[in-house]
Amino acid sequence: MNNKNKKNDITLPKSISSRIKFKRKFSLREMYFAAVFAPRAMSKLNGNKKSKLVDKNFVKRLQLAVTEVNGCAICSYGHAKMALRQGMGSEEINSFLSGGAGDNFIKIEEAKAIMFAQHFADSRGYPKKYAYNSIVKEYGEKKAQIILSATQMMIAGNMYGIPLSAFLSRLKGKPYKDSSLFYELKMQILGILFLPIAIVHGFIRGFIGLSNERFDKSTDDE
Repeated sequence: MNNKNKKNDITLPKSISSRIKFKRKFSLREMYFAAVFAPRAMSKLNGNKKSKLVDKNFVKRLQLAVTEVNGCAICSYGHAKMALRQGMGSEEINSFLSGGAGDNFIKIEEAKAIMFAQHFADSRGYPKKYAYNSIVKEYGEKKAQIILSATQMMIAGNMYGIPLSAFLSRLKGKPYKDSSLFYELKMQILGILFLPIAIVHGFIRGFIGLSNERFDKSTDDE
């Protein structure tokens, strides 16, 4: 019993477990639009569980890469636990979460997708169109959509998890230096209230034929 618990336990890197300030903060507007894209992204990932077009550990590595960039303590812990249950090693998981992007564990064929996941997070969920086109070219349209969906789901979770992480840290007597109780409660309460509206918005977009994508079509030279 104890061995089983030990196998399914993980110690987060100190940069996460001892966090005293935000690595990244999001606005309510960003949270709302992330939630708009989440339902269809979830549907795409659920479909992948049946088709197994993209390996489940590949999906998890993409999500760990996103949450490392955004710095969500709760998401890091939750997804690390899920990754352990899927069979990933704790050393590999910690490599992703500590900012190393799993350099020692990334498969050559997954590297471009991991880089896209980091770019997606760094762009706050509004990646360059040419970056997405590069993974379509590398993996094909169907796999690229699953890769995008994995990052969309993760950033939506991060946007809810980051203020919750700060709030829980406050309850433990360790409030984030760059946070406030007002911000933490506002993001959690209004985020939950806006969620049903965002979900309906997302389904309406699908009903009228709009894609579940949002890209920055500018180039770096502009």
